[in-house]
Amino acid sequence: MSEKTKIITSKMRELRLEVSITLVLVAIFLLFIIGNPQTFTKFDIYYSFMSTIPFSGILALTLTFVIIIGEIDLSFPSILGFSAWVFSKIVELTGNIWLATLLCLITGVASGYLNALIVVKIGIPSLVATIGTQFFFRGLVNVAAQGLGITLVPVKDTFLFKVFVGRIAGLIPAQVIWMVVLAFIFGLLLKRHKFGTHVLFIGDNKESARMMGIRVDRVKTTVFMMMGGFAALSGILSSLEVTYFWPTLGQGYLMRTLAAVFVGGTSVFGGMGTIYGTFIGTLIIGSLEAGIIAIGLTGFWTQLIYGLIIIVAITIYTILMRKE
Repeated sequence: MSEKTKIITSKMRELRLEVSITLVLVAIFLLFIIGNPQTFTKFDIYYSFMSTIPFSGILALTLTFVIIIGEIDLSFPSILGFSAWVFSKIVELTGNIWLATLLCLITGVASGYLNALIVVKIGIPSLVATIGTQFFFRGLVNVAAQGLGITLVPVKDTFLFKVFVGRIAGLIPAQVIWMVVLAFIFGLLLKRHKFGTHVLFIGDNKESARMMGIRVDRVKTTVFMMMGGFAALSGILSSLEVTYFWPTLGQGYLMRTLAAVFVGGTSVFGGMGTIYGTFIGTLIIGSLEAGIIAIGLTGFWTQLIYGLIIIVAITIYTILMRKE
């Protein structure tokens, strides 16, 4: 098979994957609309989705790079929580939201670098390493916060608050704009920039990528630092949305974020995935719980249907990927 044919085949596979995930989203929302038209034909439910989904959506978009490169990060909810504590504490002590944002993002990037140091330099498998750092960063939050929350009401009238979680025309939450813009940038980065090409090559075959002159360790380190930095950003957004920091912030994001990435078609083995797929996967996972309750089922059905959708979606993608 020629190189040109391989490229065409790869693009066709990717197109089939993106079309299939879009059809899954359409089918789910049609079911919700039929099951409860009064709720799903009004703006209120979509306003709620736009207010809440971006927090895990930003995490999922960034995690896509980690999974594609053949690694895993389970520590990002704890990094989110610890970075958000740094943000909130600086706001409490100084009242300066700009300084708080800067130190929060630095904390997130530094936390990602610690993960990279353990995985890339020391050589501990990322699954094991990030289980450890997950407990470590969550422990830091608990020790630092001592179970106490921090109010963020004093910064509610600041310019940066409006940039992060303000309402555009009183209708569109700013955090959904952040998510959409990041999805666009990450999509270009993955498919149109050499960094994304290097990520895909490393995920497909690390040793071949090294032989091609790709700096594997540097790329992996960058990806882990990205994960930490954008976990910190998500922590800022989620804490500002409710104008309060809780020590439990970030808990509950892990499985939903992983589910969004895998439902979006990113291969668990690395080397393949799309930002568009993750974006749609985030919409599916983020809307399920509200949709399930709205159509009359109890919340007990949520995890069952999560699991069913993940299994069905991944099965469909696997079958599609086998077809040449």
